[in-house]
Amino acid sequence: MALLIEDKKQIVAEVNEVASSAFAAVVADYQGLTVEQLTTLRVEARKLGVKTRIVRNTLAKRAFEGTQFSILDENLVGPTILGFSTSEDDMGAAARLFEDFAKTNKAFELKAAAFDGKVYQGAEVSVIANLPNQEKALTMLANVLQAPISKLGRLITALKEKNEQEAA
Repeated sequence: MALLIEDKKQIVAEVNEVASSAFAAVVADYQGLTVEQLTTLRVEARKLGVKTRIVRNTLAKRAFEGTQFSILDENLVGPTILGFSTSEDDMGAAARLFEDFAKTNKAFELKAAAFDGKVYQGAEVSVIANLPNQEKALTMLANVLQAPISKLGRLITALKEKNEQEAA
């Protein structure tokens, strides 16, 4: 079914709007997946706040113009599904979702991802997938800040016990 020029303009505008506000984008090949598998992927994406879209490559290239994701143009070949991480709290959500989905669906192949002006090809997408979400990052920061205080507390306790043993 041929798309009218108005429909194409609308698709480009919608994808450009999402891409302009997204923090990371992932491109994958979905050829060989069933409708049920794609539906499962979309349901999981909605739960994580990831925007997914299947778009013709030429329209995606036009939509990426003027955004940080124009660097993905050379990866827009063949059947392509796009995933965008739009939440500031979890910038690696799209990469994590696509990577997990690829583990259970062998026909789903990660092509590339873009984050902070850099392109990650194929297996390198796990770099973005391993980005911690905000809650995990704050927990890691708290642990780093807590470690010196904890060590100081153990040192003081050890010194106190040593002084008590020497006094006895």
